[in-house]
Parts: sequence; C-alpha cells; structure tokens
Amino acid sequence: MEVNAIQGGIQQLLTAEQEGQDIVNAARSAKMARLKQAKEETDKEIAEYRSQLEVEFQRRLAERSGDSGANVQRLETETEIKIENLKTEAAIISDVIVQMLLKHATSVRS
Repeated sequence: MEVNAIQGGIQQLLTAEQEGQDIVNAARSAKMARLKQAKEETDKEIAEYRSQLEVEFQRRLAERSGDSGANVQRLETETEIKIENLKTEAAIISDVIVQMLLKHATSVRS
C-alpha cells in the first residue's frame, strides 16, 4: 500500500508540476502579447506625434514664406515712398541750385 501511496504522491507531484508549467507558460504568453500590444501602441503614438510635428513644421514654414512675401511687399512700398520724397525734394531745390550755378558761372572775380 505504501508503494501505491508513493506512486499516487509522485503522480500528484507530476500533475502539480505540469499545472505549474502550464501557468508559467500562460503567463509568458500573456506577457509577450502585452509587450507586443504596448509596442504597437507606442509605434502608433510615435507616428501620430511625428505627424503632428510635420503639420506644425509645414504651417510654420508656410507662415515664414508668407512673412517673407509680406516683408518684400513692405520694403517695396517703403522704397517707392522714399523715391517719391527724394523726387519732391529735388524738384523743390532744383530751382535754387540752378540759380546758384548761374550766379557763380556769370559772376566775374578779379
């Protein structure tokens, strides 16, 4: 009877060992599945973040390009205003300059 009891005990140990191994294998499988899911979620988040950064970069690039065009337009306008001011000033003093030149050209020094 002791032999049967020993064999029954050994059989219980083998069964418990097999159940333990099954539990460990299930835990490993669950861990691997969760790691795979976490990696997929992370990859998705990275792709979304990269996409957001690209959109922001393109928006800023477009703003800069627009600012450049606005700056060119502003500079052209300022230049035209300055040219007109110079023409007006030249027209005002041109008569004075002509009279001064005539006076010096026609006066005789001795």
